[in-house]
Amino acid sequence: MDINIPQILAKGEGVSVEFKKARNKLPESLFETICAFLNRNGGVVLLGVTDDKKIEGVDPESADVMIKNLVNLSNNTQHLAPSFLLESTKIEYENRLIIHIFVPASSQVHRCKGKVFDRSADGDFELKSDEQIKQLYVRKNALYTENTVYPYLYETDFVPGLVERVRRIIKINRADHPWNELSDKEFFITTGLYSRDLASGTAGFTLAALLLFGKDEVIQSAIPHYKVDALLRRVDLDRYDDRENIRCNLVEAYDKLMAFIAKHLSDKFYLEGDQRISLRDKIFREIVANMLIHREYMNAYPTSLVIYNDRVETKNANKPHLYGQLRPDNFEPFPKNPHIAQIFTQMGRSEELGTGLRNVYKYSKEYSGNGDVQFLEEDIFIAKVPLIAHVPIKVTDKVTDKVTDKVTDNQKEIIYAIEKNNTISTQELSSIVGISQRKIKENIAKLKMIGIIERVGTAKGGYWKIIDDAN
Repeated sequence: MDINIPQILAKGEGVSVEFKKARNKLPESLFETICAFLNRNGGVVLLGVTDDKKIEGVDPESADVMIKNLVNLSNNTQHLAPSFLLESTKIEYENRLIIHIFVPASSQVHRCKGKVFDRSADGDFELKSDEQIKQLYVRKNALYTENTVYPYLYETDFVPGLVERVRRIIKINRADHPWNELSDKEFFITTGLYSRDLASGTAGFTLAALLLFGKDEVIQSAIPHYKVDALLRRVDLDRYDDRENIRCNLVEAYDKLMAFIAKHLSDKFYLEGDQRISLRDKIFREIVANMLIHREYMNAYPTSLVIYNDRVETKNANKPHLYGQLRPDNFEPFPKNPHIAQIFTQMGRSEELGTGLRNVYKYSKEYSGNGDVQFLEEDIFIAKVPLIAHVPIKVTDKVTDKVTDKVTDNQKEIIYAIEKNNTISTQELSSIVGISQRKIKENIAKLKMIGIIERVGTAKGGYWKIIDDAN
């Protein structure tokens, strides 16, 4: 996780930042602050820092035990109810060890040892009157619709085996995860997917559970406007060249969207240190997860992902926390559906809030040579990620038909690259298209055979030519 400690220290304590001294154990008041952050807008706690920003650090020999205790206590309803699994990170700063705890805003009202805490610029304060607590519930219910309870939604309405699959992925992602020992019933309650509506007294599975695990027909019965449109618009810009209309649960929708991305976007060869990583996956797993996790599902505006020649653009209905362009230097994490987000994060399908956005900015320049990423938070959230510009091929209609109908996506990428640089090497093509040089040579041979490209001159001193008068 990309954590900017100097920026947090410069901001100082306030409604979303808290410093706490903690040499070898968790502070007594820590969970009061965590409860307050969960009930308000989320925040960051730094352990090992005094109120006046002095870095005292935590005992390195005690840090792992402290982190383990944090996980256990945040998952313990006797300490924090409803429980909310929290993660923390050890960070070396100014030759001392500090612990960073990120607390997202929650869609539920939480209690610490039976007491409800809220947050202001002056710190944590207890809500003592029934009216204060009622207003907190009203605010949460208005802001987070993922907690809508469906008393007649049953486990038989979930896709068979999907809950087990999700739990298995979580276990593979983290073998010591505290959810691993829970029964399915305990899992649903702990993750906030089974809840009780305090206004009506009804209990049942929530909208979040329905969206994550529900059968297609059950989801459509509850929210008939729900769908995700994935479109390819490279040739036919008015309609589409390819389309995936997705109306299934979010777990399977993620898989289908990532498959659509892989089908139509190449993956550039990239080394981070001595490790090869997939730039395509690094960027678009965050884009796809973001559009699924942070959509306002009670809004009928359709969610879309469109691949153009020069960009990938997504749109989804939103309840904005801020307005305008989100950037790493001005972004404050705020989940729109915290329970859905938590499931995706624990499955390893998205980063913690904030880190995902930073990854898109970080890797986009390497992927496309263009760092002009856009995350525009309005009533409709719009994300735009630039791609390598595809220069239109200026050839006869007959050859254009060949390109459209008879060649693969990899072969199209080769043609586009040659159009931009007619002396390009197979090694450079391999890097751009994301396949081996042997595969590049096989695809070039096929393009030559069907009369779309030819080699002029020698292998070393010649150039590629796109044939614009093929018979």
